[in-house]
Amino acid sequence: VQLQASGGGSVEAGGSLTLSCAASGRTSSSYPLAWFRQAPGKEREFVAAVTWTVGTAYYSDSVKGRFTISRDNAKNTAYLQMNNLKPDDTGLYYCAAGIGRTPDGYEYWGQGTLVTVSS
Repeated sequence: VQLQASGGGSVEAGGSLTLSCAASGRTSSSYPLAWFRQAPGKEREFVAAVTWTVGTAYYSDSVKGRFTISRDNAKNTAYLQMNNLKPDDTGLYYCAAGIGRTPDGYEYWGQGTLVTVSS
């Protein structure tokens, strides 16, 4: 499975960004796709995940109500719509294919895309 993340950028607090993760490979639709983020000096943390078949979404408490994860099966692409961004949302955002809410459950990773939120 190959994952290509894009869409990061710099915004002011309260702004919005949409991240995309394009998946390819024979088994790319076999795994739920998740977004993790890592701020400087902090551990990588779960943000959200979505299943390819039913589209069930899961969120961390810190982003629930502000972020929306979705997928387009025809394009093999997942999206993370981020609204009402806060400075604490700053970090490298990674998409990953696997299971669960911890990085250990994910075998496939895309490159990070940087999100910077200024106050």
